[in-house]
Amino acid sequence: MKKSMKTRIITGSILILALAFAIYVGGWICSTICIIAIGIAQYEMIRALRDHGHQVVRWPIWAATIASIPVFMVYDNRMLLVILVATTIITTAYVLFHKEPKLDDILVTLMPLFAVSLPGMCLLAQINAPYRWLQVMLLCTTFLVPTIGDAAAYFIGSRFGKTKLIPAVSPNKTVAGAVAGLVGSEITALVIWWIVYATTGGASNPALPPLWHFAVIGLVGGVVGQIGDLFASLVKRHCGVKDYGTIFPGHGGMMDRLDSVLFVALLVYMYQSIMW
Repeated sequence: MKKSMKTRIITGSILILALAFAIYVGGWICSTICIIAIGIAQYEMIRALRDHGHQVVRWPIWAATIASIPVFMVYDNRMLLVILVATTIITTAYVLFHKEPKLDDILVTLMPLFAVSLPGMCLLAQINAPYRWLQVMLLCTTFLVPTIGDAAAYFIGSRFGKTKLIPAVSPNKTVAGAVAGLVGSEITALVIWWIVYATTGGASNPALPPLWHFAVIGLVGGVVGQIGDLFASLVKRHCGVKDYGTIFPGHGGMMDRLDSVLFVALLVYMYQSIMW
């Protein structure tokens, strides 16, 4: 086994154990871990953009991130619109009064908020779902559907992939890998549903969604997760960096691990808002 592959597998195994621990304990410990991870990922993206020469206005984004924590954990989530509007106006006004205002500075400042912080905060809403089994189901779906899909895409794509998917964005991704990723995501979603079904009373649990819901979530989540991965790759390509960080040997930074998860977190949160 190549050293890089061995390192990747060892690091991935440790991350899975850490994820399992966080989901198992739940509550404020899991919320704290998620908030720290989101903060690191957002810092990594802001750093990459600033190192590339973009003038990211940091303080409105961090203020909005901090303000959104109680919104997702305690208060009515409709307050989120207030935070978004206020942050957008403040950022725009701040940039306009620069000596050399640039439209790019507004856009790149808001991007980490919409692409990292707010999707990440959706995890807090899942942690505070009304039933313990529901919390576990939502979190496992958010993390495992894109993660296992990504693993399937990596192993199948590197072995059998010939046709490149979007070489201008990510030269290593292939069509075969993308298809394998979708299959992996779909199977993962169905397995999660069956485990919850078997451990919560099955048909006697009125709050349990039907199987076809998770069949759809697996497919859509697989697509959304890959879009999130490609988006993060596009940002890295734009900034001229290989990885967002070096926290995880063989995997890069926190943002490298959460890129697809963040997009799926939005999808699962929207589903949660409709169903419960």
